[in-house]
Amino acid sequence: MKRLAISLLAASAFIGTAALAQGELNYTATDFLKYPASIYAGEVSGVATNAAGHVFVIQRAGNPYASLGGSRIFVHGQDQVLEFDQTGKFVREIAKGNYSNLVSNSVRVDAQNNVWTVDRSSGMVIKYSPNGSQILMMLGRKPESINITVVGAAGRGGRGGRGAPGAGGNQDLFPGSTDVAFDASGNIFVADGVGANNRVAKFTRDGVFVASFGKTGSDNESLNSVRSVAVDAVGNVYVADTGNKRIQVLSNDLKSVVRTITGVGDNPAAVCVSPGAHPYLYVSNSNAMNDLDKGGEIYRVELTGQVVGRFGHAGKGPREFASVNQIDCRQANTIYTAEAGAYRVQKVTLR
Repeated sequence: MKRLAISLLAASAFIGTAALAQGELNYTATDFLKYPASIYAGEVSGVATNAAGHVFVIQRAGNPYASLGGSRIFVHGQDQVLEFDQTGKFVREIAKGNYSNLVSNSVRVDAQNNVWTVDRSSGMVIKYSPNGSQILMMLGRKPESINITVVGAAGRGGRGGRGAPGAGGNQDLFPGSTDVAFDASGNIFVADGVGANNRVAKFTRDGVFVASFGKTGSDNESLNSVRSVAVDAVGNVYVADTGNKRIQVLSNDLKSVVRTITGVGDNPAAVCVSPGAHPYLYVSNSNAMNDLDKGGEIYRVELTGQVVGRFGHAGKGPREFASVNQIDCRQANTIYTAEAGAYRVQKVTLR
């Protein structure tokens, strides 16, 4: 009987530990950015931090304008890229009026503190110097006019040159770029997941196209609504395959699927891999813009795919999350959430 009691006690202790590991994580969240009087918070689509702890925010706001050039109308200037210091104090606006700014989707900071913006409407990825004063690289191209595709035309996919129906275009034009990430060698990975393509494209650090993975679909070689991308220390590429409710982990050369991660909600839309000796994958089960009461939690996942915990739920109040479009996790226990549904960035500290 004594041996049975000890066994039951050990079993209940194991179950309790497992429940805690898989359950709710303890955290605090603060909305700490201090906007100047002349700038209002907009629909925040991206957030990133640099080595000094400065926070870069890209938001769908500002004053869009259009100009007539020949027979075409050019629209630009809608989005804002804002820099705040580590205390949340406003520093500057960069990229104001840039021709590529239409409908922003993310902002990233690379290992050299260069700032990158991704616009899903213009299909452009822009690299700025650390202080935003210079454009250092441009990937993609904003179309000068609207392309009209004849329904049923064989092999014709409009801008992006898809080739066969559903295939991702093997080139450097993006019908709907959504995110960008970098490996340790400086190679560039662009998520191209809104519109005609559903793929990830790889470029050298100098912007030369290398490879592409993905086609529209649900099998292991396909993607559906690619919303975010991240790269770990050994070069594996993590893709938010939102439409298929999974994370696809790809080899660095984009030739194979390393693993598939599920169990992270019905709408895994934002991913981030933390650095350090014990990195984690963070995945946001971002509630859809038309249903802000559903989902909203953020998962902490081992790179092997094991979910070790989650935190938060849908909402616009403190410690709640409304349509997280991007996550920054430069520090393993401190993340920043860009919330398109709540017009804010929250700084989350995991305890």
